Amino acid sequence: MNSLLKGANTGKPKRDAPTLNDIRHAMLEVLGDRGAHAYPIVQLRVTYADDVQDLWYLRGDVMAAIAAMDGEATARQQLVDVSAMFKGLLPSGLSSRASPLGH
Repeated sequence: MNSLLKGANTGKPKRDAPTLNDIRHAMLEVLGDRGAHAYPIVQLRVTYADDVQDLWYLRGDVMAAIAAMDGEATARQQLVDVSAMFKGLLPSGLSSRASPLGH
């Protein structure tokens, strides 16, 4: 009976979904001190974003800032893990889809 109330125990620790603050922290970490200094508005917008959707849209600003400093390839690579944090947290129409161009 206890197992019905607690759910199935697979023996694996359950990983909690990232929170708004986890995503915010990851985005600020990717931007770094250099990016925050060069692009203070982006840093402030990420810091004070109200919800996950706001952070989702700010990924483009963070990517543009990193791309301006270190190139687009580096920016894309750095945002892969951040983008993955949004999985399951957004309405279905907002999640990333694979590009037909293979990028």
